Amino acid sequence: MAIASVLALVLFSGSPLHALFGFGHKNKSGSGPYPTLTPDQVSLLRRAAYREKFLIQVIQQHTPLIQTYLQHMRPDRQLGAVPTSDLYLLGRVDFQGRFNDVLYKKPAVTSGALDLPANLLDKLTGVFRLRMAPNGFMDMMFIDYRSFDFAHYRFRFIRREFLGSVRTLVFDVTPRSGSGRGRFAGRIWIEDQDANIVRYTGTFTHAGFHNAYFHFDSWRGNVQPSVWLPMAIYVEDRDFRAQSHIWGYGFRLPAAVVADNQADAAEPAEQPDTGPQDLSPLQAQRAWETQSEQNVLDRLTQAGLLANPSDFDTVLQTVTNNLILGSNLALPGDVHCRVLLTSTLESLAIGNTIVLSKGLIDVLPNEEDLAAMLSFQLAHIALRHSIDTRYAFSDRLYFPDENTFQYILMGHSPAQNQEAVAKAIDIFHASIYANKAASVGLFFAQLAQVQHHIPALLSPRLGDSLMSPGGAPWLAAFEQQAPPLQIENLQQVAALPLGSHLRIDPWTDEVFSLHFSPAQLLSARDKMPFQVTPIYYRLQRFTAPEAGGPSSTPAAEH
Repeated sequence: MAIASVLALVLFSGSPLHALFGFGHKNKSGSGPYPTLTPDQVSLLRRAAYREKFLIQVIQQHTPLIQTYLQHMRPDRQLGAVPTSDLYLLGRVDFQGRFNDVLYKKPAVTSGALDLPANLLDKLTGVFRLRMAPNGFMDMMFIDYRSFDFAHYRFRFIRREFLGSVRTLVFDVTPRSGSGRGRFAGRIWIEDQDANIVRYTGTFTHAGFHNAYFHFDSWRGNVQPSVWLPMAIYVEDRDFRAQSHIWGYGFRLPAAVVADNQADAAEPAEQPDTGPQDLSPLQAQRAWETQSEQNVLDRLTQAGLLANPSDFDTVLQTVTNNLILGSNLALPGDVHCRVLLTSTLESLAIGNTIVLSKGLIDVLPNEEDLAAMLSFQLAHIALRHSIDTRYAFSDRLYFPDENTFQYILMGHSPAQNQEAVAKAIDIFHASIYANKAASVGLFFAQLAQVQHHIPALLSPRLGDSLMSPGGAPWLAAFEQQAPPLQIENLQQVAALPLGSHLRIDPWTDEVFSLHFSPAQLLSARDKMPFQVTPIYYRLQRFTAPEAGGPSSTPAAEH
């Protein structure tokens, strides 16, 4: 059924109240599975059904990005479960008129050694698209975008529960007999102020011939006043686990909002050029490189791939400055740092801007590991492995977002990477992190051990891989200073699971540091290096930003 038709439906049918609201489902003994709901619970569920339809109206005005990373797992006696293969997909979804996902195409030039075999990639992609899209994955963003109401579902109140600072009421939900295929069956959490469904776990029933639906845990964030939008989905079923993250809602704003923002926000005053009247040829060349750098940064931000500047950039900047000061590097200009929003483990230098992916930052256990990654790209900058200055022509960046990985190529050649390795080692050993090289070595030892099982995670989309074409880490020299990798040693944590450090604000595309006390490791299976894990958010309600403060309040914390 088209979304326009869905929106035209009345919220509830003309059935009698006892059928619509669950009255009369209590058995004679009074202990039936669906006891009578209270009037307040009925009212809350009616409002929640309305909010689901309102959500569809809101989300039609946006084109978010959806990133899914999937790991196939096998049982392991020592570690519980370990990945055996993986799949990475990134796409933008357009909800106007119909559900339509457009996948970002892979780079035209790849590392080769880390690519999945073509037949395996086709098989995995086919499975993903069959089971996760369009009628599986898209549906996981909604409970039932066609008809979530009392006419099609039965509800049972379970308890009240806080998710972070948000108080919710929890209900079990099952489809009524004869209500049709693909109905949701599971549990929902409804926040108690505006009756938005903020979390739901379960599956879809009677999927048909392909049995296309898996079990999932879907979370929403309060991104604007009274608006909760899908932000993350965890899927676990059979032999795989997957995380999907959704962001970029701010790309398409309602016309009224755009007009209000334009009216309220005065454009910054133009600043005169107070520098020398003329530029030397060298200064002109560097200015041309800076223009190329800015054009690429702007285009990656517009494509939803580069995080907007945030406080975490200063963390990266501090570590980078420590490296620069230690070696007293002479650089062509100030070095800046940004975060790539994707999970693939990669780094790149865009002119004088070092970019690390969120996925790479997440799996690094210590600051010295972060320093090693930054030193690699800092070495490229110091060696003047400059940006392609053809990007200074802005028209070269006029292409659909899904072609970004094909037209923006920031990876260095193997020869340049090899030259940067030696320089990076020198930079690291001249810094305050020099005596912690063993920790960095452990990370690369762990990476080398699992690399053949996570090729998609290690395949860069924009920049440089952690692995050389020969299959060894580029910075493998650090392994020489590391102790042996000991899986059973709970004091030795070589690498972290995905999602260990940063979260994404789905509205502003900023990243924020997670704040938690690490749980005590009880066995080797608690380490989970490079693995997909369940998602859990401490939900928060939206509050208007203070003048001069962050652009929004984060929707949730882990």
